[in-house]
Amino acid sequence: MTFASFVHILISRRHLREKKEEIIMANTMTQEEKFQMMTEAPIPPLIGKLAVPTIISMLITSFYNMADTFFVGRLGTSATAAVGVVFPVMAIIQALGFFCGHGSGNSISRKLGSRDTKTAEQLAATGFFGALLLGIIVLALGIIFLNPLSLILGSTETILPYTKAYLRIILLGAPYMTAQLVLNNQMRFQGNAFYSMIGITTGAVLNIILDPIFIFVFHMGISGAALATVISQLVSFLLLLYGIRVSKCIPIRLRNVYFKPERLKEIAGGGLPSLFRQGLSSFATMTLNIAANPYGDAAIAAMSVVSRIAMFAGSALIGFGQGFQPVCGFNYGAKKYRRVQEAFWFCVKISAVVLFVLAVLGGIFAGQLVEIFRKDPEVIRIGAMALRFQCLTFVLNGWIIMNNMMMQTMGKTAYASILAASRQGLFFIPALLILPAFWGLLGIQMAQAVADVLSFIVTTVIYRIVRKDLDREERQAHMSLEE
Repeated sequence: MTFASFVHILISRRHLREKKEEIIMANTMTQEEKFQMMTEAPIPPLIGKLAVPTIISMLITSFYNMADTFFVGRLGTSATAAVGVVFPVMAIIQALGFFCGHGSGNSISRKLGSRDTKTAEQLAATGFFGALLLGIIVLALGIIFLNPLSLILGSTETILPYTKAYLRIILLGAPYMTAQLVLNNQMRFQGNAFYSMIGITTGAVLNIILDPIFIFVFHMGISGAALATVISQLVSFLLLLYGIRVSKCIPIRLRNVYFKPERLKEIAGGGLPSLFRQGLSSFATMTLNIAANPYGDAAIAAMSVVSRIAMFAGSALIGFGQGFQPVCGFNYGAKKYRRVQEAFWFCVKISAVVLFVLAVLGGIFAGQLVEIFRKDPEVIRIGAMALRFQCLTFVLNGWIIMNNMMMQTMGKTAYASILAASRQGLFFIPALLILPAFWGLLGIQMAQAVADVLSFIVTTVIYRIVRKDLDREERQAHMSLEE
């Protein structure tokens, strides 16, 4: 190597390092800059800026959840069904992570909006270490009661061996899976969705790469799919932990842990709706598996596939709503109620249009979508009908979810919890228990659509109540300023 070549390499490396630093600085702001951006920037481009990384994160996360179903589907119908059977445990892990992550994140955004940094630091640390502890508890209990838990989840005799093999490994990742969700949400609620996206998407891409390697190259079967998931989740956790530091988010320090009623109440207030939503989703999936059990492995596999497809389609909506939440939290904390309403209605209108298009496409190509995961005629027949029913009411989810996110972020815990519980808990589970008695398998296939219609009605009633409360708070704020 000549001296000139050596100098050229040094200059190139320096140039790359400078470019990297420019990218980091472009996506890193001080707390004061974040406050000004959230409370003063025009709503549509602001939400667009915050929503794009979260939409990408949600789509890729859903995609790699579907990847397990896709690759495991090559092992057989029973193995495919097992992934669906284990899903409630994944939902519980997510529920605990979202409970601590949304609970602390919602409050952090409001505290930063009112410029209370000390309390925000306590909330960040308490939420993170609380999630880590809850994950350890799930791991211990799951391993101890592995066999009865697998049966309770809805496993048949043919599905049980696959369920245990998959679940045993998934449980090992529970502690850092819950903590990872806290990091993700705390960064997002502080307006740093870019770093959150990097952590989530890196793990997701890694999972997609590792799935076929572990399942088919190393011949690990369904255990390989589980191992790919826990390794990718660990990588995401480590990247998000690093992202908290470089993005100038509220730091997570052990000395700031504050397991006192005051902080725990704040986290519970912001996190209970998420716990209800995700926790009841777990019980709903268990109920769905049990309801489909009499119709065989094909029915369980079909409903599992449809659940994953619907989750993928809805993930873009959730990501869009997550771009709205920090805007809502900062402006509600800063008492800028008109901006809260402007952001809310912008998101409702956009989501309605997008969901309508997705519903039409889903209804037309329902059979082909199910066939991607399992080329079993019975699975395709059952799944296509269930998916078309869900497409009929899919557009209603924009109104339901945006209301839920707004009320949760504003700290309207009771209303947000009712809405979070309605779709999967208050209506879907009873529909699964009642409708099959009259229409058999068709009742199972149409249960989610019925639940969506009822949830839409409840959401509309609650929105009218909350809107009156918000108008009253706005009048009080104006009176305080005049005095």
